[in-house]
Formats: sequence, structure tokens, C-alpha cells
Amino acid sequence: MTTPFGGPARTAPGLPNLPTPPTGWPVGSYATYEEAQRAVDHLADADFPVRDVTIVGVDLMLVERVIGRLTWGRVLVSGAASGAWFGLFVGLLLSLFSPAGTSFGPILVGLASGIVFGLVFAAVGYGASKGRRDFTSASQMVAGRYDVLCQPRNAEKARELLAKLAMGNHPA
Repeated sequence: MTTPFGGPARTAPGLPNLPTPPTGWPVGSYATYEEAQRAVDHLADADFPVRDVTIVGVDLMLVERVIGRLTWGRVLVSGAASGAWFGLFVGLLLSLFSPAGTSFGPILVGLASGIVFGLVFAAVGYGASKGRRDFTSASQMVAGRYDVLCQPRNAEKARELLAKLAMGNHPA
């Protein structure tokens, strides 16, 4: 098995290499990932063998949060900025191979060229969308609930420890 970058996959010993459904008995169910994480942390603090524990997100959904309106001004400024960074990088590489006295020329040429190309590509890309997506957003995968599963050999102990956490009877 390889990673998306072509190298060998590195998985923890004993974990499956292919995607497989989680195994274990449910020992807790939480509304947020933070609560499930707190439960597993509580188990770890109690010297519980947390290698037997899995957090499973159930009822997955993709949430896209709209950040703002996309305008020609924002598109062009963003294109110019990203082009400037790329142009600066190319200019610095060119300056390494130029004669000693002309080190700023290639940097300025790279920077200016990057800005122009960034503007052009951003304008063409935004113009091609014809106003179908005039907003910026950020996507996130979330679950309706988070179940904590534990291998059967330690599930009862995990339930007891998590019940103490729920009742507030845990050491500080």
C-alpha cells in the first residue's frame, strides 16, 4: 500500500491497512468530538489501555460555512498576491544563477511577471464561473454524534470509568 505521494504507507502495528468498519462495544456516546476526546483522555488519565478505544463519528455530514462575498476586487487582489509570491520565488531562483552584479533584476522581473500572470489567471478563472459561485467558504466534515467504542476485553471497565466522569467523580 502506498500514500498519495507514492511512498510506503505507515500504519501503527496491528492496525488494518485497508479501510475497515470499527469494532468494539459502545461505552459512550457524545454530542461533540470535544466531549468524546475528553472521555478518552479521562480513560488515559486512569491508566486505561486506550489502544482498545476508538472514536467513531456517526451520521456524517459536510458543512460548508460561507465566509464572505466574492467580488472582482477580491479575486484580482488574491490573484496578484499569489502571483507575487510565486514570481518572487522564481526571481530568487533566477538571481542565484545570474552574474554577481545583477541580483535584483531577476527578482524584480520575476515579481512583476508573477503579479501579471496571477492577475490574468485569477480573472480568467473567475470570469469563466459567470457568477455561479460569488462567495468564499470553508468546508468541514462533522458528525451528528461521536460514539466511543472499546474492545470487549476492557469494555466494562471503560463504562465504569466513563460513568464516574459523567457523575463528576473523577480525580482532578
